[in-house]
Amino acid sequence: MSLAPPRPALVAPRALKGVALVAGATLLFAVADVLGKYLMTRHPVPVVQAGRYLVNTLLLLAAFYPRHGKLLWRTGRPAMVTGRAVFLAASSLTMGFALQRMPVGETVAVIYLAPFLVMVLAGPLLGETVSPAAWVGAGMAFLGVLLVVRPGTGLDPVGVVFALTNAALSTGYHLMTRVLIRSESTMAMLFHVALTGFAIFAVLALPALSGFAPSLTDLLLIGALGLLATVGHFLFTAAYREAPASLLAPVNYLHLVWATLLGWGVFAHMPDAISLCGMALVVVAGGAVALRASRTG
Repeated sequence: MSLAPPRPALVAPRALKGVALVAGATLLFAVADVLGKYLMTRHPVPVVQAGRYLVNTLLLLAAFYPRHGKLLWRTGRPAMVTGRAVFLAASSLTMGFALQRMPVGETVAVIYLAPFLVMVLAGPLLGETVSPAAWVGAGMAFLGVLLVVRPGTGLDPVGVVFALTNAALSTGYHLMTRVLIRSESTMAMLFHVALTGFAIFAVLALPALSGFAPSLTDLLLIGALGLLATVGHFLFTAAYREAPASLLAPVNYLHLVWATLLGWGVFAHMPDAISLCGMALVVVAGGAVALRASRTG
């Protein structure tokens, strides 16, 4: 077996494909954030999330079971696959509570400490090489987040705690995705996420079901939330087949752009000038690191 590194001409297209997949996923996630905020300010978080994960599970069954059968849920590492799904379910719960209390853009800015943590941990835990430029970019992005959550912004402290918890849970989810993608199929990981999430939220939602009286519109929106999550996580998981975590992590910061614009358009909330500067710093730093990494292969 040759130990010579692959030529950049062969690596760069796959890296760029991974970047494009994550960019598309973050757009869908931002739309889901706005839709989720609308729904979860009207209904209990576990109920909305249970509906989302139920739709997620049914869509995956309809799309993959007729062709793949039991391969849809077959996995060689069931404990880790289930653990990854639990991390995402917990992340969804904390995200819902954060969105109840905070604007969409600022919430997303806080949770995007996760890519910074992934970049820091990708080296010692996954054996991936993180360039000095990537460290600089991650530091700039972290500074941008600090500008968003600085004292005096009026953000709900409880909401900030939920968002920070989400960042920690998302870090674990991202790192496990990178490990599992080497041995598990995308559809199996998606199915376990959906089924585990539905099981957890179905139990959590039971106490609130007696007072749950959604309109037909809200039920359709919950279905749309499940569809957005399904497609978004499919793109996100597939991206890790094309590029390393240290490259894809900064691209996640595009979520900030979509979330801020959509939050402004739907809820008429625009962050103040300093917060916008912080968000811009996060996006520019992350985008520059991703572009440089894709060019160097």
